[in-house]
Amino acid sequence: MSSHHIVRDDQEPALIIANGASCSSDLLGQLLEWSPIVVVLDNAIDRVLQLDIKVDVLLGDFDDNFNPEIYKDKQYPLEIVHTPNQDKTDLEKAFDYLISKNHKAVNVVWATGKRADHTITNITSIVQYRNKLKIVILDDHSKVFLLQSKFEKWYTKSTPISLIPIGEVSGITTHNLKYPLLNEKLTIGYRTGSSNEVLEDGIVTIEHLQGDLLLMECFD
Repeated sequence: MSSHHIVRDDQEPALIIANGASCSSDLLGQLLEWSPIVVVLDNAIDRVLQLDIKVDVLLGDFDDNFNPEIYKDKQYPLEIVHTPNQDKTDLEKAFDYLISKNHKAVNVVWATGKRADHTITNITSIVQYRNKLKIVILDDHSKVFLLQSKFEKWYTKSTPISLIPIGEVSGITTHNLKYPLLNEKLTIGYRTGSSNEVLEDGIVTIEHLQGDLLLMECFD
């Protein structure tokens, strides 16, 4: 595992390492190579340090007698950000921190797996940052991000794609998916666009009129 970042360009996405299930070293290494800043949530710091990763920011509420000062020497220079607000998760507070530093995009790993409540909260919380921060949550099996009203991207045939509404999303129209939608509505818990796939090599277009719609690129 790389102990430092090769590229430091504020135009590249930052990286947040949360405290869910670990991802592969290959995925983590790819993201580290291009990340201008690495933010680690407090409960994950010991696991991260075992991978010889240079951490730039250690962030969290530091409860349960957590002492962030013991990491300063090993990770110098290390910024310690105490965020005691209990009305937000540590991941949300990490998003707020990056916004305050004028970052425009972030990749997030270790945010899924382990506890189901944390996974659901982490994924659904990204909708509140629409137009503030471009957030992508990744693990070894999926890539999750919030769609703008019109989305276009080139995919290979049979790529698994799921459309997951947060609440209700209306006016959804798709092109080049095996199971097309034409001005239709999806509602979490009742009807979602899970387990669709790309029909042919080429551009996939997804449009929606109202609501928060997540796209999940899946890798079985």
